[in-house]
Amino acid sequence: MNTNDLENDITPTNSDSGTGGNKNEGNKTKLKTRFSVGPDSLRNHFIACYGEFVGTFIFLFCAYTIANIANHDWQLESYPGRTTSHPSQLIMIALGFGFSLMFAVWCFAGVSGAALNPAVSLTLVLSRAITPTRCLVHWIAQIIAGMAAGGAVSAITPGEVLYANTLGLGMSRTRGLFLEMFGTSFLCLTVMMTAIEPTGSNAVCAIPIGVVLFIIHLSLVAYTGCGVNPARSLGAALAKKSFPPYHWIYWIGPLLGGLLGWSVWQLLVWLDYQLYVEAEKSGKSVEELRREKED
Repeated sequence: MNTNDLENDITPTNSDSGTGGNKNEGNKTKLKTRFSVGPDSLRNHFIACYGEFVGTFIFLFCAYTIANIANHDWQLESYPGRTTSHPSQLIMIALGFGFSLMFAVWCFAGVSGAALNPAVSLTLVLSRAITPTRCLVHWIAQIIAGMAAGGAVSAITPGEVLYANTLGLGMSRTRGLFLEMFGTSFLCLTVMMTAIEPTGSNAVCAIPIGVVLFIIHLSLVAYTGCGVNPARSLGAALAKKSFPPYHWIYWIGPLLGGLLGWSVWQLLVWLDYQLYVEAEKSGKSVEELRREKED
C-alpha cells in the first residue's frame, strides 16, 4: 500500500516554478491537472489498473483454491447438517487468505498501491492517499479480477464451488452486516496505520496486513464466510451461480467498514497524535518539537 501517488507527475507551470504568474492561478492549474485524464495520467491509470487486476487475481485465485480444498474435507461431508465450527478448516482458510494477501500486497504495493479491495480503496480516497479517479480505476480492476479469479478456479478445479460467502451458525443478516463492517474496519485501519502513516513499518506493511486478514478470517468465517471484500464475495457468488437474498451485506458491510476505519484514523490525525506521542517519548514540549520541525 505504497503512498507514491502516480498522479503527482505534473509539469510545473510558470507560477509553480517561480518565473512569474499568480500563485492562486498555479494552484488551480495543479488541481485541475491532478484530476484530469490526459495522455500522461492515462498511462498511470492503466498501470494502476493493471497492477490492481493482477494483484487481486493472484490473491483471490490462491485464496479461493485453498478455501475450496478446505471445504471439501471428508469430515465435513460426514456431517452435512452440522451447526458447529470445524477448527482445522477455519485455520486453513484463514491462512490461505492471509498469506495470499500478504504476498500479493508485497508484489504490487509499488505498482498500484495494492489495495486489492474496494473497501480499502474507499478508505484510501477518503484519506486523500489516492484521487477519486484512481479509486474508480481500482474498483473496476478489483471487481473484474474477482470475477475472473472465481471463474478460473471454478473451471479448473473439479467438484462443487465451495468458496462462496454464506451465513452460518444461526447468524442473522443484521448481525452478519455488523460483523462484516467491523472486520473490514480492522483491515482498513491496519492499512492506514502501517502503510499510509509515515512509520518504520511502511516497508513491511504487507506482513501486518496479511496477519490482520488471517485473524479476521478466524473470527468471521464460521459466521459470515468472511467477505470483508466486495470483489471477493461477487467473484465467488458468480462462480457458484448463486446469490443468497442477503448478498447485499457483503457490499454494504465492507463499505461501511472502510468508512469506519477511515474515521478512527482521521480522529488520530485530527488529534495530531504523532507529535504528542513524540513529545511524550522525548520529554520535550509540543511547542519545541513544532519549532524544530519548522526549522
